[in-house]
Amino acid sequence: MNRSLRPVAPLLVTLLALAACSAPGDSGSGDSKSDSGPIKIAVVDARSGQLSSLGDWEYKGAKLAVDEWNKKGGINGRKIQLKSFDDQGDPTIGTNLARKIADEKYIAMIGTAESAVTIAMAPVLKQSGIPNITSGQADGLVALKSPFLFLNGPTSTTYDTTLAKYLIQDKGYKKIAMITNNGSFGKGEHDAFSKAAKDLGVTPLTDQVVTTDQKDFSAALTTIRSKKPQAVFIGSEEVEAGLIVKQARDLGITAPFAGAAPQGTPVFMNTAGQAAVEGTIVSSPYLGNDVSPAAQKFAAAYKAAYGEDAELHGAKAYDGTTILLTALKTSDVATGQELADAIRATAYDGLLGQFKYGPDGVGITTTSIGIIKSGKLVAQK
Repeated sequence: MNRSLRPVAPLLVTLLALAACSAPGDSGSGDSKSDSGPIKIAVVDARSGQLSSLGDWEYKGAKLAVDEWNKKGGINGRKIQLKSFDDQGDPTIGTNLARKIADEKYIAMIGTAESAVTIAMAPVLKQSGIPNITSGQADGLVALKSPFLFLNGPTSTTYDTTLAKYLIQDKGYKKIAMITNNGSFGKGEHDAFSKAAKDLGVTPLTDQVVTTDQKDFSAALTTIRSKKPQAVFIGSEEVEAGLIVKQARDLGITAPFAGAAPQGTPVFMNTAGQAAVEGTIVSSPYLGNDVSPAAQKFAAAYKAAYGEDAELHGAKAYDGTTILLTALKTSDVATGQELADAIRATAYDGLLGQFKYGPDGVGITTTSIGIIKSGKLVAQK
């Protein structure tokens, strides 16, 4: 035996051990497959604080999909393990959680429902090769150009272009006021709606921007009232939007409010009060649990599992999770770039519509108009 070759074997063992300990996507190709044990998927959302309703809806929608697959045997005989992480609506906490789920070898992530947190997490998830299906809608998500980031619903541009066309072309409104917040979601809504309106020849009467933690909107609303708008566009999350509408009605503003996903939720309606939200115009890809047989089936299963009615965010998470699980099955539980490619290749007829992902991570590009009547969002015919 040539004694000079003896050190090679221990070195090879060490290198193999290091490779085995790599986090998902850390290998050069990011295309490794795992063939044993549970399939670990993380759900990251606010589970506490003002945005916790979003996290609750998303987790329940994702869990419903996972439970249905597990009852049928999981994927290739392997159970799917879903774990919820609380980002508290904080981008810094979200970034730390991105590192945590990479270290703990989660192969994919559902969430977040908060655009700012998802944007903060995206670089870490990209570096770690962890595909992420988010409920965020800010156009800033697309601007990241991450091959690992996918949206389970339309962007703000889609929501607000549909809304602007309805208000300006269908209703004939030319006097529109705006109130948005300065967070990632609010900024995305502001930019998308103002551009869509201007493209249709309408410049807002006034453009009021508030902070994400503001509680008193009297100054902004007094300015809006003085302009006598025909409609008020609102771009903020559920609780804040509800407070704005409630205070607007108290100040005597009678014009209908118009907005996107948050304005179709029970949290918005309950915060503002049923009378205050009557006539609110909503752009959404999911206008209720009766819009199709698939929606009725989903809503019945959701009600049976959780004892409450389903809504848009739960439906989005259900669609996104089903797409992920389908991609895992067709790819034989791939990870990294190979799993991201499988998601992009998955065409899915979902609750929100027909998903087909493009290079930008956007899979669905249409919404419809609904009106809140007697506390319910109903399709505008």
